[in-house]
Amino acid sequence: MEPFSSKYYHSFCNVYLFLLGTSTALNLKVPSELIHGVKGRPLIIPVEYSFNTTVCEIQITWLLNKPDSKSTLLVTAKNRSVIPDLEYQHKVSLSPLNASLLIKELHTGDEGEYTVKVTIQGKHTESQSHKIQVTVDVPVTKPLVHMEPHLGAVEYIGNLTLRCSVRNGTRISYHWLKSGVNIEAGSRYSFSLNKQMFFISPVTKEDIANYSCVVKNFVSQQESEPITPNIYYGPYDLTVNSDKGQKGEVFTVDIGEVILLFCSADSNPPNNYSWFQRFNNETVVITRGPHFEIKAENTAQRTAKYVCCAYNNITGKKDETQFTLVITASGQEKLSQKGSSLPSLAVITAMSLFVIVSMVIIFLWKRCHPHKVIKQKLYSGTQSDYVRTQTFSGHEDAMDDFGIYEFVALPGGSEPSKVSSNKTVSSSSSAQCQDTHTTIYEVISHVPDPL
Repeated sequence: MEPFSSKYYHSFCNVYLFLLGTSTALNLKVPSELIHGVKGRPLIIPVEYSFNTTVCEIQITWLLNKPDSKSTLLVTAKNRSVIPDLEYQHKVSLSPLNASLLIKELHTGDEGEYTVKVTIQGKHTESQSHKIQVTVDVPVTKPLVHMEPHLGAVEYIGNLTLRCSVRNGTRISYHWLKSGVNIEAGSRYSFSLNKQMFFISPVTKEDIANYSCVVKNFVSQQESEPITPNIYYGPYDLTVNSDKGQKGEVFTVDIGEVILLFCSADSNPPNNYSWFQRFNNETVVITRGPHFEIKAENTAQRTAKYVCCAYNNITGKKDETQFTLVITASGQEKLSQKGSSLPSLAVITAMSLFVIVSMVIIFLWKRCHPHKVIKQKLYSGTQSDYVRTQTFSGHEDAMDDFGIYEFVALPGGSEPSKVSSNKTVSSSSSAQCQDTHTTIYEVISHVPDPL
């Protein structure tokens, strides 16, 4: 029986074989000679074949060759009839049209070398065969990284060992990454035979990074969570800074001002800090801690030398830096200027208040004592006004007339008639008197004489 009877297909095959200059009637193809399968999953081993002649029978045979065992017949097919081996009848199946083998569920025992053989019979009998290697692997699980010692190591003294462990997986290969970059063996880096263990000897500060282990096989790949080793180092780069933004070996501060100093260094664990002052070839402990506050005093000594010391309890190393504090006089001048400006401002303020209060008192005094104004006007008048006042008051003594008066202006026509009759008044004088107003000082209240 002819599975492929298309005239077009036969014509194409004849032309193809003619161009190749070969007389082979059967063509068997295997896409890959190595196939990796996953345990517990199905697997198809693909095979294709073709022929360029008329055939009457086609036979397909699959064999399994295991290490240290004989070949086992899995299945055979003749034309469209498939006959599996009784041992594998529920495990494999065959499609005669393309000779591909299906393994329904892979097991570890299914690993080995598979052989496919295709035979055609027409005018002539011809056969071809191929071998395919099949592996069966268990997927890897996520690995874990363990560090020894887990508390860490001291720089240039201690060593570290990182070990990668996986619960499940077959044919596992191990790879190590440092901050995402593959690690190669070097002067301080080394691995075990299968790279499951990674060694650092000795450790340095540069070894502080994220380390991870990558495990893989033919069918899977997993990466562990990163782990950062604890490495004790330092102190390094000891510096002193101030709250005024100054740093270095010299700090300036004005008299009377306060400066806050900060001592810092790169270290693990954090350093213990101590502050010393050097005076007359002696070193005196001032305080402990990373901060130190100094108040500039007005003393004859305008410079002082200090030392900040950093000590790491784990590494046993220490470092110190010396700096000089310079006290300037600009602060004292500012204080003196500020002190001299305060009295001047006080004097000006006091004088202003005195003027304002005096004006208010004068204003109120004038409002409440109008007789003083009257008295000033009386004394500033002419002698004739005084005589006239005395005449109208009826008293000869001015002290008797002391009191509060009311000014009343009368027209000239109502001039009193108490003028002496023996005196002659001229017509011109009479005319002037008619135009003149007469003032009467009437006593409103009498102020008694002082005792």
